[in-house]
Amino acid sequence: MTAPALPQLPFDRPNVLELAPLYDVLRRQAPISRVRTPAGDQAWLVTSYDEARVLFADPRFGRSHPAPERAARISNAAIINGPTADYDTERAEHTRMRKLLTPAFSAKRMRLLTDHVREIVDERLDALQAAHDRAPGEPVDLHEHLSFPLPVRVICGLLGVPFADREYFHGLSDRMNRMSSGDDPQDAAEEFRAYMGRLAEAKRAEPGEDVVSDLVAAQRDDPDFDDAEMTKLARGLLFAGHETTVNQIDIGVLMLLTDPARRDAFAADPEGLVQQTVEEMLRLSAPGGLGLLRYAHEDVEIGGVTIETGDAVVISQAAANRDAAVFADAEDFDPSRRPNTHLAFGHGAHFCIGASLARTELRVVFTALFQRFPQLRLGAGLDELVVRADRVTGGVEGLPVTW
Repeated sequence: MTAPALPQLPFDRPNVLELAPLYDVLRRQAPISRVRTPAGDQAWLVTSYDEARVLFADPRFGRSHPAPERAARISNAAIINGPTADYDTERAEHTRMRKLLTPAFSAKRMRLLTDHVREIVDERLDALQAAHDRAPGEPVDLHEHLSFPLPVRVICGLLGVPFADREYFHGLSDRMNRMSSGDDPQDAAEEFRAYMGRLAEAKRAEPGEDVVSDLVAAQRDDPDFDDAEMTKLARGLLFAGHETTVNQIDIGVLMLLTDPARRDAFAADPEGLVQQTVEEMLRLSAPGGLGLLRYAHEDVEIGGVTIETGDAVVISQAAANRDAAVFADAEDFDPSRRPNTHLAFGHGAHFCIGASLARTELRVVFTALFQRFPQLRLGAGLDELVVRADRVTGGVEGLPVTW
């Protein structure tokens, strides 16, 4: 008798704002279940909040694999594709990474960065208005003028990437994010490594107030911290600080504009409502169809199953954040939700170190956008938007708006 075929990620979904119905079915029937990844390998998929939170914090799971050449793969992309750490040194590497990067995301640094983000947002909103004025009555692309350029400007400034290189830097990020481009994602990763090596040399000669300069300085005191590890850290920051933030802006705007009453309520007091609104956006946002990848470092029994050493585990934050056992009316957008203990940034020792940066950008963006354009509305139907199905991070290609 042939075993039934495993469900394969990514699951079919109605649109970019809704999850695939299969997530809810699995959460109720088998919150930790076998699936097949886009690369065709087997993995465990976690869809419930409680199990996701436990697994995030469990030191028996990591980003490394005891035999990387045999590890299940997620995709052909160069980001979230397979093991990303050394099995023997992962914990030490992680501790060093947090120590090195924590100053860059300190409360003081974020306060200083807020004014810079606000300047860029104002500049991008001017560009949005100019595009509108050139073709009155025609929709303009908010993705092109705001969601896309803002995060790359911010992350380039944080890392110390020269302004003139920002388009090339974004291009590398986009290529590494693709799941169906043959060898190009890996070629882009090689280009990124070479670029970061050149940037590190430039910062050694002329350091600045940026993360790469901080990392280069740290190398002088730690000979084990080489350029390969520095590049790995930079690539993680690029992914978290650019691709995911672009999507959060686009999806957050869609959440407001697909419900005019919701938009009007927020536009009446953007500054007062932005913090709780952004947290609800983070909870419900699901631009991609995958999740965060972990590997079991020993046999673990959880949720009625045994995850064996080396097994891949995909933790779906999107599904966990809509778990009705934790969130009342879990599918509803409710900015007044208290508490809002979502897992958008993970949990435990691997809680996203860039969470403060993402929150800073999102709060500035949504406050300024709806103060400037309180009557903003969609220029196309939700089903007309082109979804980036071939990217690990998902999202949309464009976001037409008008006012």
